Amino acid sequence: MQLIQPFGPWRLCTAPMMDWTDRHCRHFHRLLSRHTRLYTEMVTTGALLHGDVPRHLDFGETEHPVALQLGGSEPADLAACAKLGERWGYDEINLNCGCPSERVQRGAFGACLMAEPALVADCVKAMRDAVCVPVTIKHRIGLDRTECYEFVRDFVGTLADAGCEVFIVHARNAWLAGLSPKGNREVPPLRYEVVHRLKRDFPALTIVLNGGITSNAQIAEQLLHVDGVMLGREAYHHPWLMADWDERFFGDAVRPPERGAVEAAMVVYMTHRQQDHAEPWSRSARHMMGLWNGTPGARRWRQVWSDHQLKDRAPLEVQQRAGAALLQTLAETSTT
Repeated sequence: MQLIQPFGPWRLCTAPMMDWTDRHCRHFHRLLSRHTRLYTEMVTTGALLHGDVPRHLDFGETEHPVALQLGGSEPADLAACAKLGERWGYDEINLNCGCPSERVQRGAFGACLMAEPALVADCVKAMRDAVCVPVTIKHRIGLDRTECYEFVRDFVGTLADAGCEVFIVHARNAWLAGLSPKGNREVPPLRYEVVHRLKRDFPALTIVLNGGITSNAQIAEQLLHVDGVMLGREAYHHPWLMADWDERFFGDAVRPPERGAVEAAMVVYMTHRQQDHAEPWSRSARHMMGLWNGTPGARRWRQVWSDHQLKDRAPLEVQQRAGAALLQTLAETSTT
């Protein structure tokens, strides 16, 4: 798919998020933006080498451009899994060097890998030797409470020497002890200037900023300093933020979609998944709960789609009920 303007492939991205950015979420996000780069949930090397590969790797053709994020620290295992990802059709293989959870640390990967840049370099080399698609890194700007620019600078430099050209940088430190994953997204201070400095020091690399971005105005501001911006929970909880990204940030002349049209497209998708794969439509519907956020009736609309008493009804019927709830709210609002 060719972009209207020669913007880089990582100009806007949605973040990999466990239990959230599955194939159904990515299908929904693709209805909102044709050009935004989408990421899978993190998939561990063990899950791919010893588990159900199709369950972890299957995705829809409409999801492109889509990247597979891997979790692991053994170069040979990562190379094998990267090769699987490329064979499956992913446009990028991303290595997780930013997750601070204790479970991930017990597996000796995620953010704790930042303390072992030589090992990560070996992982990058092994994956690059195995595949032709880009191999990228997602990482933090530091570990624990030490705020030392030289640490992240040397980490990036080591991996750049190993051939990595794209770095997605969460602009917070990862505290490896004493904070939950949620706390690690909120407590360590955001330091965008560190990511900006990385771009100045490594102008030939693609530097993508992640962390704390909640508006299109903030995206525009950050794109003055870096090559791309990645949003996670904000894009998930307020997905309509993405609706004009193609026009605003990619120069695409196609008009943004309408919320009702996006919902209708999701109903078609859910019906297909239900009929052809015997998959409950609720697995897909849960990802679009923020579609009407900020509009009158959004709460009632969510309540209809979340009503367990309707789970055996057809998605089209649930859509009609949810739409009626929206209209009722609008009517009530207009008479007050």
